[in-house]
Amino acid sequence: MAHKYTEDELNMLGPKVVNGMFLSLQDQMERMNENMEALIEQLRIANQRQFGRKTEKIDQISGQMSLFNDAEYFADDEPEADPEDILPPKNGSRKRKGKKQEDLQGFPEEFISHPVSDDEADAFFGEGCWRRMKSDEFTKLLYTPASWKVERHSVDVVVGKSGDHQDEFLRGKRPVEMIPKSLATPSLEAAIINAKYANANPLDRIERDFSQFGLNLSKQTMSNWTIRCAEDYFKPFCEKLREILLSLHVTQSDETPVNVIHDDRPAGSKSYMWVHRSGEFYKDRQIVLYEYQKTRHHEHPENYYRDYKGVLVTDGLQQYHLIEKNLKGVTSANCWAHARRDFSDAIKAIGKKNQKSIKHSVANEALERIAEMYHIEGELKELSSKERLIRRQAEIKLLVDDFFEWAKQCIADGILTKGKTLDGLNYCINQEKYLRVFLEDGDVPMDNSASERAIRPFTIGRKNWEFMNTIKGAEASALIYSVVETARANHLNVYYYVEHLLTELPKLRDEKGNIDTAGMDHLLPWSELLPERCRKPRRK
Repeated sequence: MAHKYTEDELNMLGPKVVNGMFLSLQDQMERMNENMEALIEQLRIANQRQFGRKTEKIDQISGQMSLFNDAEYFADDEPEADPEDILPPKNGSRKRKGKKQEDLQGFPEEFISHPVSDDEADAFFGEGCWRRMKSDEFTKLLYTPASWKVERHSVDVVVGKSGDHQDEFLRGKRPVEMIPKSLATPSLEAAIINAKYANANPLDRIERDFSQFGLNLSKQTMSNWTIRCAEDYFKPFCEKLREILLSLHVTQSDETPVNVIHDDRPAGSKSYMWVHRSGEFYKDRQIVLYEYQKTRHHEHPENYYRDYKGVLVTDGLQQYHLIEKNLKGVTSANCWAHARRDFSDAIKAIGKKNQKSIKHSVANEALERIAEMYHIEGELKELSSKERLIRRQAEIKLLVDDFFEWAKQCIADGILTKGKTLDGLNYCINQEKYLRVFLEDGDVPMDNSASERAIRPFTIGRKNWEFMNTIKGAEASALIYSVVETARANHLNVYYYVEHLLTELPKLRDEKGNIDTAGMDHLLPWSELLPERCRKPRRK
């Protein structure tokens, strides 16, 4: 502990010593203020993440209106309404006609009549004193809980008594079973997968739901069926999807942690679920594939993309950049959504009440510059790759050039010494090469948000079940999530598509139980040969 001077001792010190002590104390106070500001920033960011809205939209972060102008902010694309339409409706708000019928389209219908007989009308009004009007009509929707039907199969067996086939057996044609000697059927297993992987219900809850409707099916049995189906059928199917994925010019990847209890490591060790998906602009063939790995080591994505030639869109994780370094033919592209994240945190730390501080902050200027790029990029979503590239070169490239010139100047000026804003500037400058890739290729998206959306269903499910029990279960889950999220990305009904796969894939197995991926084209999610019920109806 430093010596604490008394007033008399200070009076005895020379001017040089006192000046030196004052300058030292001044430096110390400056460092303490910087550290305190950094701690306050971290505390505000932590509070916002725990209690605040999860958004990076500049107008919602800072409380401002749109980047452009208030007229555009409040305007919509609808034509000007007639004066009669502007007046408030007499009976509540106006609704689009026919929407209810659209929502109920395709459901079985039953017509129920509530008649008034002629005799009843005569008795009430008098004979000949009445006439029939248009009937009142209304619609109700009934819900039928899960129902079960037991199939009891009988296979004829005939044995030869004499002749050339004496003592030989002839059996009726037995249907291909998904899991032999089991109660499991494609429809039942599809219901389990849909509940757990599409709707994020843990097996405990599914077991209780089934029990309410009279079926006693243990979670252990359901787990065994699910792992068996994943290994026997979804694994070769996902291999087929991976072949197609690696043939695409642009792919995207992300990862998220997961806890696996029995993985031969100390308790609390982090495992990772990686997601690999097709480029966002390949809308006619969307592929989402999950992969379980024990660690976040660069060898995992490197092995996955070993035979790949194309552009890989990711965040700024160093493991991804090593792929470009170690694998010839792979180009790494970075995500502008990640680039703006530190600036977003800096604005949240300032707080909406300090509008003047926000307006004049470096973080706000960074967000506004990036928002202008996104505004233009948003207008290019439906263009062809070639047209998108031309517009990017003409309109966005100059904004990107200006952004990096401005960011480097901010660092050179030395205004910032610590904090999220400085972290954001350094991140952008360090990742400049990768953040510019989208300007050279119209198929490359500006960010990796599609991967984050693809991995979100897994993170939602993780909140319900918190951990996985074994590596085998984690690998099976990766395969099933791959099928489920690929179905969703292609606008398919998850239940009916999984049921269709589990009905058809067993028919492709050879005598050894293997499935040739070459015969799966008719089962791919974009195949025109899929049953119509697999396709999710689109709302107008």
